[in-house]
Amino acid sequence: MKRLWASWRMKYISSADKQPGCAFCEALKKEDSAENLIVHRGKNSLIILNKYPYTSGHLMVAPLVHVANIEELDAETGNEIFQLITHSTTTLKMVYQPEGFNIGANLGQAAGAGIPGHLHFHIVPRWNGDTNYMSTIGEIRVIPEDIEVTYKRIKEQLQNSL
Repeated sequence: MKRLWASWRMKYISSADKQPGCAFCEALKKEDSAENLIVHRGKNSLIILNKYPYTSGHLMVAPLVHVANIEELDAETGNEIFQLITHSTTTLKMVYQPEGFNIGANLGQAAGAGIPGHLHFHIVPRWNGDTNYMSTIGEIRVIPEDIEVTYKRIKEQLQNSL
């Protein structure tokens, strides 16, 4: 049997259920940087990298206010979220040239929301053949780019397009 060591995961495993508060709200308390992964902060919402991405460039768009449900958003925030989802896909096309996208929200823990109390939308760039044996058989996800490099590339492109 072969083993893939991912010792960095222990920090996440041992602290995942112990972190106080909401990950989005905690990130919002800090200045936007590679540390908190916020690549853009709008008037009512933000674009943030997923700390545990499915693939390089996996972004999330979330309101600045801590709400769990779409119907809790005012129209201005909802419109800005949709605009930032659009900007995110445009940016990812320019940076990574994906062949498609998965865009969606998991509403509630039963639907798979990792942070069920704070509404957020995932934008995941996809390529033909990007789900290979490592994910399907080995239950391992291979991310080909360091998250700090991803942050820099996306932040730079967003600044040029927003």
